[in-house]
Amino acid sequence: MSDDEQHNHTFEEASAGASLTFPMQCSALRKNGHVVIKGRPCKIVEMSTSKTGKHGHAKVHLVAIDIFTTKKMEDICPSTHNMDVPHVTRSEYQLLDIADDGFLNLMTADGTPKDDVKVPEGELGQQITDEFKSEKDLLVTIIRSMGEEQAISFKEAPKGA
Repeated sequence: MSDDEQHNHTFEEASAGASLTFPMQCSALRKNGHVVIKGRPCKIVEMSTSKTGKHGHAKVHLVAIDIFTTKKMEDICPSTHNMDVPHVTRSEYQLLDIADDGFLNLMTADGTPKDDVKVPEGELGQQITDEFKSEKDLLVTIIRSMGEEQAISFKEAPKGA
């Protein structure tokens, strides 16, 4: 085998979102950041650190809200340990229609259709439906993390868009 051949490696490709989460040291987490608690993507709303005890590490107490269900979650982690942080993305889509089965018919800025997001439950879903029925052009913000996605807000599209 020549020197050149031993440097030729073949790597398998991975998609950009190959991992749903990435590790981060507990002490590096910040309020308004994201963290995985009990397997759910959450937004940190409160955090406090206890002093190092006689035996062991300083502990970080996290209070967070599930970004999809809005349930309050808590966790305590030694400050030197790693916790999973979810990849969270937000995208805006133009609302084209609301299907009879309760799904939003959306379109990306480049014209790609998207119709796998349900109308959110509760007040937000009602507001989106009412505004759409009054024939306004709406932009819906979709949050995506750990294989789930949900509409979290909307606004009227700027005129001429």
